[in-house]
Amino acid sequence: MPRYALKVEYQGEPFAGWQRQKDQPSVQGAIEQALSHIQPGAHTIAAAGRTDAGVHALGQVAHCDMVKEWDPFRLSEALNYHLKPQPVAIVNAARVTDDWHARFSAVERQYLFRILMRRAPATHDRGQVWQINHPLDVEAMQEGANMLLGHHDFTTFRSSICQAASPVKTLDELRVELVQGFSGPEVHFHVRARSFLHNQVRSFVGTLERVGAGAWAPEEVREALEAADRAACGPVCPPQGLYLARVGYLEPVFD
Repeated sequence: MPRYALKVEYQGEPFAGWQRQKDQPSVQGAIEQALSHIQPGAHTIAAAGRTDAGVHALGQVAHCDMVKEWDPFRLSEALNYHLKPQPVAIVNAARVTDDWHARFSAVERQYLFRILMRRAPATHDRGQVWQINHPLDVEAMQEGANMLLGHHDFTTFRSSICQAASPVKTLDELRVELVQGFSGPEVHFHVRARSFLHNQVRSFVGTLERVGAGAWAPEEVREALEAADRAACGPVCPPQGLYLARVGYLEPVFD
């Protein structure tokens, strides 16, 4: 059965997350339903990462197995037709080898988190950002973020329901950037690693927001990390500002 990689973009707001669920809408379920229209029968697709409810994607990657050969462009077009009007799009597709796997072949994942700083309620960006009504000190947040880089036990920044075998991970990038967004000033967090613990990025952002607001000193981020205790973590931020931005592989998958 020929295997195809799919680059997927979606808004997370209407979904209970990526993973198929019995009684709630999911991104995986939407794509599998679209596949059943072009190839009758049950479908099970795999993704590079299982995003939570309300989390978005700019570059999620999944793979599916088909009975017949498809031109990748025609496959993406057919899926997009059957995905309407849901906020999910297949932005690229590619034929891959039978042993290629969207999750296990991945060597890097990149996330983006957006904070919008303004008092007026968000309109165009509602559900796409975490909105706060106070300014943030980006330099202080970057100082705190630098203490998280490298190979560490990230127990402090790990959800209590995380199923990862170990809390030890290597964080390759945590860059904090001030940008002028469409609706006002935003702080963007660019986070990169081979893999992540459950709620790790949202735990980072919630903690660093406290640094930016002046409630924590940057050095307290190191102390929280070294505590290896979930109770030492700052508040976990809401999901709506989080995007799975990119998944990296040893060999480029999409043109």
